[in-house]
Amino acid sequence: MADQPKKLIANNKKAYHEYFLEEKIEAGIELVGTEVKSLRAGKCSIKEAFIRIDNGEIFIYQMHISPYEKGNIFNRDSRRTRKLLLHKHEIVKLESRVKEKGYAIVPVEVYFAGGRVKVLIALAKGKKLYDKRADIKAKDQKREAERDYKLKSFR
Repeated sequence: MADQPKKLIANNKKAYHEYFLEEKIEAGIELVGTEVKSLRAGKCSIKEAFIRIDNGEIFIYQMHISPYEKGNIFNRDSRRTRKLLLHKHEIVKLESRVKEKGYAIVPVEVYFAGGRVKVLIALAKGKKLYDKRADIKAKDQKREAERDYKLKSFR
């Protein structure tokens, strides 16, 4: 079966700035019907979200899914804890890496893949302030070089 295009719902740009993302894993997420309908409308935020492993299960906290407008009594709390769906060996591997100093698991993207909601999570190591400054400097230099190249090509 050919790869189906993924439809991006939410992106965590802050994770790229705050962390070095070392290993990315695609995980399913346990949702109810009204949450899926709200996600289809694109109403999701993972800016403040974080991931923890409890008793061999992996959960995402503070992921905001806006209540579905027509959901009335079936709507759930917008920031409830949701279970992520991964194989046991993947959870054990992530748990062993998180116990090392400086590692965390962060959500990077939420998207639809083949009609199912997926969360791209990453094993991340925190950046120091000087790392962030170096990234900003490199980005500015690249932007400046592209601007100069564009100006030279018009002359």
